[in-house]
Amino acid sequence: MANYSTILVEENQTEAGRILTITLNRPQRRNALTATMIHELTLALRVAEDSRCGIVVLRGAGEHFCSGLDLSELRAMAGRSMEQHRLDSMNVAELFRTLYSLSLPSIAEVRGAALAGGMGLATLCDFTLASEEARFGYTEVKIGFVPAIVSSFLLLQVGEKQARDLLLTGRTIDAAEAHKLGLITRVVPGDQLDAAMNELATSLLANSPCSMRATKHLLHRQEIERVSRNLRAAVAINAELRVTDDFREGIAAFLEKRKPVWPSRC
Repeated sequence: MANYSTILVEENQTEAGRILTITLNRPQRRNALTATMIHELTLALRVAEDSRCGIVVLRGAGEHFCSGLDLSELRAMAGRSMEQHRLDSMNVAELFRTLYSLSLPSIAEVRGAALAGGMGLATLCDFTLASEEARFGYTEVKIGFVPAIVSSFLLLQVGEKQARDLLLTGRTIDAAEAHKLGLITRVVPGDQLDAAMNELATSLLANSPCSMRATKHLLHRQEIERVSRNLRAAVAINAELRVTDDFREGIAAFLEKRKPVWPSRC
């Protein structure tokens, strides 16, 4: 198994079958995403395809699932070229595409914050189990980002009106509302989350692996052309937005902990 610096990958043999658990392992940073973590997650998911495991579980170490991009990434972004932003966006898009097209059933186990790209990862899994105190949000517009990559998948999960609400307001929602919108599968008390995940994994492992792979392939095949087209547009929009004055002001205001003064409004 590969060596990773930002995630933990473990294979566990249960009575029902083998489970591969991928843990975002930067708890001191609320498991915020870095370029390295994005690369390692993509690699781990590809390795999972060739493993003997029947289920993939995605979780975060510590109190949170994933709080979005790390501050170090935000600081570096302001000085990047459009081409560099395009490549960054392509890497994120590839991670999401890999998770979406994974042939194995996937379960996200969510505690605490799942924000921006973290919410995308959590809700893109086949099953999303969340503790009652979990919080979700596509917060990109608050700091001058475009929720481009995540929007390509959100529109598959909820209606356009709900997608506009979440993406344009950037508001944070609780687990109960996320469940009502159909973004998560089940809400359970925090101390029962592991048990709920194990129960679901056991029930899935009792099914035919061939049948589940075929079912996932069928579902993926029906949407892949639209997803691919939308991701290409999302990468281009991300690159264009990230060289604007609003983007630079959004990052600066966030890092300086002040309200942004949007140049495009002035």
